[in-house]
Amino acid sequence: MLRFALRQSFVTLLALTPALAASPAEQRGKAYAVSHCARCHAVDRVANSRLKTAPPFRTLHLRYPIETLGEALAEGIYAGHAAMPSSELTPNQIHDLLSYLKTLE
Repeated sequence: MLRFALRQSFVTLLALTPALAASPAEQRGKAYAVSHCARCHAVDRVANSRLKTAPPFRTLHLRYPIETLGEALAEGIYAGHAAMPSSELTPNQIHDLLSYLKTLE
C-alpha cells in the first residue's frame, strides 16, 4: 500500500514538472533581472529589496499592468534619483523580462 502511494506521488510529480518549468524567455528574463536589477530590487517571490525604496518585482503588477511596462523599458527607465541607473532594453530583452515578471504575479 505504501509503495503504491509513493509510486503515485512520484508519477504525479513527474506529470507536473513540465508545467512548472520556466520557458526559455522566462529564464532569460530572470537572468536579466538578477544581473541588472537585483542590486536594488528583490527579483524573486520572497526576498526583500536591498534598497528599501526599490519595489520588489513580485509587487509590480499591483502598481502597473505588466503588459504596459514594455514601452517604458523600450524608451528607457529614468528615475529621479542617482541610485537607479538609466537603462534601455532591446525588444527581445523586454519580451524576456516581461515574461519573467508575469510569473511573479
